[in-house]
Amino acid sequence: MNDTPSGERVHIGFFGRRNAGKSSVVNAITGQQIAIVSNTPGTTTDPVYKSMELLPLGPVEIIDTPGIDDVGELGEMRVRSTRKVLGKTDIAVLVVDGEKGMGPAEQELVALFKEKNINYIIVMNKADLLNPAMRAVERDNVIYVSAKNNDNINELKERIAHLTKTDDMKLKLVGDLIGAGDICVLVTPVDAAAPKGRLILPQQQAIRDILEAGGINVVVQEDRLKDALEALGKKPKIVITDSQAFERVNKDTPEDVALTSFSILMSRYKGTLAASVKGVSVIDELEDGDTVLMSEGCTHHRQCGDIGTVKIPNWLKQHTGKNIKIETSSGTGFPEDLSKYALVIHCGGCMLNEREMRSRIGAAEAQNVPITNYGMAIAKMKGILKRSLSPLPEYDKLFK
Repeated sequence: MNDTPSGERVHIGFFGRRNAGKSSVVNAITGQQIAIVSNTPGTTTDPVYKSMELLPLGPVEIIDTPGIDDVGELGEMRVRSTRKVLGKTDIAVLVVDGEKGMGPAEQELVALFKEKNINYIIVMNKADLLNPAMRAVERDNVIYVSAKNNDNINELKERIAHLTKTDDMKLKLVGDLIGAGDICVLVTPVDAAAPKGRLILPQQQAIRDILEAGGINVVVQEDRLKDALEALGKKPKIVITDSQAFERVNKDTPEDVALTSFSILMSRYKGTLAASVKGVSVIDELEDGDTVLMSEGCTHHRQCGDIGTVKIPNWLKQHTGKNIKIETSSGTGFPEDLSKYALVIHCGGCMLNEREMRSRIGAAEAQNVPITNYGMAIAKMKGILKRSLSPLPEYDKLFK
């Protein structure tokens, strides 16, 4: 459970006014002193993140946010930070001071939850200070608790658990594309950028997904693909490659074998592939002086020949023949204002949860800025985009 990556955890955000008891509720739910508790309003100054196992949900990411009613210039920064957390929140917990009740700040948050289609629950805290007659009849999304006395905390956890997706609602990375006994060849280059002693997350997920579907994994480096295909004695169902090896793998994979990339499958898994298919055609429309944002969901040490900052920008300039400006972002540093960019090229987003990836896609679409991903862009520039989408006919039809 502790090894589950952040992108695969349910993100639970705790919101509310200063001194409503958000941090106390967080600590009561988790059974840990995750957040500092004080009677001084504004004690929580920045979002606090904690990855943990929370029964009965399983692996979760807990986010304790600053008060939405914080004041002053620093307070405004904290409020902006709180609003940004909404972009990655799967479940919102609105903590209200039970003695004061719902006010404009809480109503504004509820409106934001609804606008962003976030499942939420309203927690009336400090119920121990209320006269029983003051407690309204609890509705489906309202519950009275006392973080101080631990009253109704288990019931709150159960309520939160019911707001999550069930397993049968979750898309597979590749398991729904294969059947029992199908052979899947995974091409996984081992280079300077590869984590020493382990595979990158999309490769690990694909292997597990194939095993759970009853498939057969064959894992090779790109210079051993032809040998592997000859040795199999049976045509594989699909070849999945690291995007940077697309060109060579395409040449070595027979035309009657389905071919795609980890990045494209991850984009489908995160619910962002349709936008990526529509946005990739803009590559051929780029002009001299246009700025392209290369964005990665994680932060890592840049290696010589880095895929996002070196290889794709070089291929982009070679493909277009234009003098294109390149800017980069990583981790949580995705710009709010995208208006200066002619195109955003994003990684597959394996370290970001589905909600945040959809939020980033939504931000680009709202500002009329095309967005695509690494795998799509590379396939486009290598002339194999149509083939790379062939295992996914529902997206292939979106291709111009």
